[in-house]
Amino acid sequence: MSTGTSGTRPTVLVTVTGRDRPGVTSALFTALAGTGADVLDVEQVVVADHLTLAVLLGESAPGGVEAALAGLDAAAGVTVTCAPGGDADGPRRPRRLHVTLLGAPLLPAAVARITAVVAAHGANVDRIRRMSRTPVTSIELDVSTTGTAADLLDLRRTLATAAGEHGVDVAVSPGGLARMGRRLVVMDVDSTLIRQEVIELLAAHAGREAEVAAVTERAMRGELDFAASLRERVACLEGLSVDVLADVRAAVELTPGARTLVRTLHRLGFTLALVSGGFLEVVGPLAADLGIAHARANRLQVVHGRFTGRLLGPVVDRAAKARALREFAAAEDLPLHRTVAIGDGANDLDMIDAAGLGIAFNAKPVVRAQADAAVNVPYLDAVLPLLGITRDDVEDADAAEGVLAEP
Repeated sequence: MSTGTSGTRPTVLVTVTGRDRPGVTSALFTALAGTGADVLDVEQVVVADHLTLAVLLGESAPGGVEAALAGLDAAAGVTVTCAPGGDADGPRRPRRLHVTLLGAPLLPAAVARITAVVAAHGANVDRIRRMSRTPVTSIELDVSTTGTAADLLDLRRTLATAAGEHGVDVAVSPGGLARMGRRLVVMDVDSTLIRQEVIELLAAHAGREAEVAAVTERAMRGELDFAASLRERVACLEGLSVDVLADVRAAVELTPGARTLVRTLHRLGFTLALVSGGFLEVVGPLAADLGIAHARANRLQVVHGRFTGRLLGPVVDRAAKARALREFAAAEDLPLHRTVAIGDGANDLDMIDAAGLGIAFNAKPVVRAQADAAVNVPYLDAVLPLLGITRDDVEDADAAEGVLAEP
């Protein structure tokens, strides 16, 4: 049997495949124990009860590994193959990335296209793992490349285009230590953390919901100046009793998966913040209910128990949202590359650009085009795989604490 080499050492790659069951890994390494071979690399994965185990070994004597494994196939009920190994000490590609692919459903054609784009950019897929089955199917590709920063920007743009053609979402994020540790996650509120636009809920009590909704839509697409459009919409509330706030707070519905996202990030020690072009009268209690540390939003002027149709203080627009993200990061002693911003409208673009990872959530086209990642399914916890958090980890933690999954 021919072998590869690692420096001056001959190497052999052992691959074990078959139905997974307890004891297979132990049987393999027990058989190898007397060969004098050393373990250079190992990878094991189980998919739908099917095991694939690969071990790269440095041999002390050519042929010793293959001889030691003779008969293991029958004894363990698996298939064992030996082949020439590679150079375990060869040069590494200096840049490591995570490419996360989400789809509902995730079809083979989409995976084929995304991996083809990666290969066309001279990058290599080193490992693939499933991150979630629900609420969407997501897989993560560990990718290594020698590309420059400009090459990586081109890769991200090309992947985004390819994903759009196949109706899936894709995100590219740094690998290695850059992904680990505590982060600050800043979320927009209206149509992101919650399903509604609060200004429209308020306007409904004034009988002007349709009028306000039309202006909101144009502002979120970036067609209108946000500050001017907000003042125009708030003017529709003039004379409305502040008592409607209780009804509005009761009507607010969290986006599906929002509590799971918040609960999971809190478990990991992340700091969360809400930054909204909406109103602190609603955002503040919402943040308190979810245990979110920071909240910034506009304030409505009230005189004699009624809204005046004006705001208090400067408008929380796109520039103010980015400033808030920077201020919260400084308060938490976190660099900007350890921040995440999630939003849906043009008003979120500056904070999405400022964050280490900017995520467009069911966003307008102008936002999807500029964000690092886009999620286009109606579940906020679909963001978790983009942060390297698997659904299995979430479900195991919930089960350990007796937390019921969201409907």
